[in-house]
Amino acid sequence: MTLPTFSSSDDPGPSFADLLKRTRPTDALPERAHDLAITHGTTVLGVRYADGVVMAGDRRATSGNLISHKTMEKVFPADRLSGVAIAGAAGPAIEMVKLFQLQLEHYEKVEGAVLSLEGKANQLGQMVRGNLPAAMQGLAVVPLFAGYDLRRAQGRLFEYDVTGGRYEELDHVASGSGSLHAGTVVKLGFRDGLSREEAIDLVLHALYRAAEEDSATGGPDLIRGIFPVVATITAEGYQRVDDAELRTRVEAIIAGGAAG
Repeated sequence: MTLPTFSSSDDPGPSFADLLKRTRPTDALPERAHDLAITHGTTVLGVRYADGVVMAGDRRATSGNLISHKTMEKVFPADRLSGVAIAGAAGPAIEMVKLFQLQLEHYEKVEGAVLSLEGKANQLGQMVRGNLPAAMQGLAVVPLFAGYDLRRAQGRLFEYDVTGGRYEELDHVASGSGSLHAGTVVKLGFRDGLSREEAIDLVLHALYRAAEEDSATGGPDLIRGIFPVVATITAEGYQRVDDAELRTRVEAIIAGGAAG
């Protein structure tokens, strides 16, 4: 077999798939993952407040230009004192969350102690890094991780990139297709020492605005009773906010003129 050669003016670039397309018949190439109908989760965010952190995610999942699910959950407890929110390819993301939960539980049973929050964040980063080959095929998973650090007595937030890079954010973070709009609302509304109620209202408002600007982000549905998943993580542990409270807060946001 003779390797192909290229002149300096005909560089094939870094893409192996593009190189194959130029040197092999088209029918010899496998179908690429991003040509398939892949379900994606969209907007998630986290905000620090006085007692810990609040995480939130909308409920819409999309496959290209189609809405594939209206009630998908994107925020999950990782263990008693931490949570993870997913954006990206839904299938690999949910499997990653399940494995992450299992690993934290296994560590606690084997070691007889809870892994530090820093250690949990590092472990999730390694899992994201392990998914890099799939991410290069279009199955990217970009989670957010948050928890209450008992050693520091405060909530902490972490975001990741597709290579497993882990970055701690001091006050707030957003990921997914609507993150630009949701993040802007949070940035403008954030201040130190937010109360639980203020933090929940802030993330709800951010997701509401994101849904107005981003078609992949689902807004609250008062008729069907579909609301974002919102959870707080404090020294008392992970607690999901019930839909009855969310309905009251969403109605107040709409009545206050958020729709305008």
